[in-house]
Amino acid sequence: MKPRSEACERNRDPILTVLRQWMLAPGTTLEIGSGTGQHAVHFAAAMPHLRWVATDLEENHAGISAWIEDSALTNISGPVTLDVRDPDWPFSSVHYVYSANTAHIMSWEAVEHMFAGVARVLRRRGLFLLYGPFNREGKFTSESNREFDELLRARDPMMGIRDDRALIALASRCGLTYVSDYSMPARNRMLIWQKE
Repeated sequence: MKPRSEACERNRDPILTVLRQWMLAPGTTLEIGSGTGQHAVHFAAAMPHLRWVATDLEENHAGISAWIEDSALTNISGPVTLDVRDPDWPFSSVHYVYSANTAHIMSWEAVEHMFAGVARVLRRRGLFLLYGPFNREGKFTSESNREFDELLRARDPMMGIRDDRALIALASRCGLTYVSDYSMPARNRMLIWQKE
């Protein structure tokens, strides 16, 4: 039985609306943290001009494989094992990197590794699209996000909702320029960077 996330079902079409505005040229998209695999299959089906590569830690591979196999899509591959903390990623050149709901469940050190890795594998003028809950200029955007942050930190003090200013500064140090920010349903956002 395939794993299913209700959140993925709810957010996939609003996310797709944004992706379609930016992922215009044919190319390869690396998805970091594919989770259940639902996003990978939905986006690959909706954007046949892209080759979608699903990645995650090995414990999530069975579910992702089930979604990919059932889809019978030819423009999706994986799952590939990817730990963002590894110094060498199994990719050398991709046009797009997409990740959803990952930065707040990683340590800040892992977030730093993720941005450095994205900068290494993105082609020049390639895009990094990061979805999730983010603080705006050091402040929570809602009481529910404040409560969510407390839950995360109670589970693991290294987790937590990240601040957009900190992410923008980190990305800049990695050679990624902040280009756009979309408000999304359920108090989430899509932050977008381009490699110069």
